[in-house]
Amino acid sequence: MKVLVVDDEPDVRALVATALELAASDVVIAEAGDGEEALRKMREAPPDIVILDLALPSRDGFSVLEELRRESSLPVIVLTARGMEHDKVRGLELGADDYMTKPFSPRELVARIQTVLRRTTAPAGRPGVIERGGLRIDLAARRVFHKNVEVRLTPTEFNLLFELASRAGEAVSHELLLERVWGPEYRNEGHYLKVYIGRLRDKLETEPASPRLIETVRGIGYRFAFTKD
Repeated sequence: MKVLVVDDEPDVRALVATALELAASDVVIAEAGDGEEALRKMREAPPDIVILDLALPSRDGFSVLEELRRESSLPVIVLTARGMEHDKVRGLELGADDYMTKPFSPRELVARIQTVLRRTTAPAGRPGVIERGGLRIDLAARRVFHKNVEVRLTPTEFNLLFELASRAGEAVSHELLLERVWGPEYRNEGHYLKVYIGRLRDKLETEPASPRLIETVRGIGYRFAFTKD
């Protein structure tokens, strides 16, 4: 496992590296102290996961994450002192797979890294294609086509879409989606689901503000609708 730790504080980078090295014998740690160095290292030798601070010199972590998401679906955990709700939502909207605040528990960080890697690794044994209206989901290739145009999804977005589309027509609860896509420890993290539903709608709906494909079922969750659009 190769992990890129992006933080301008050497002590934080060292703490993360030590926690990972104690938890796994096969871990390789790369470090970056600013956003430009981080992007360069991601492009030259893509890691398995990125641990990204927001308060970086020259350019903040939000802009690094935004640029990374234009090029890659690499798993990213934001690790930052910025704990305000709007910061967390913005990080998730830009494509972070998880968000932790400082001070942090090294053990919890390791557990979250393992969880993110599990859910962003393509699962085996899912042959076949799901077709609903103008949407085609190739399960084996983990590719999505909307009206014959490929839509690039992150692994978490794909997993969420699969859970909805495989239950098309059903009202799927918030709790079930959070447990199936993120894990049982995320059952109360409703903002994760809300943000990622918004990301899917932006990519798949003709009018995201008036969704016809992924419907909200008030008080319950979401429903993937049968549509001919």
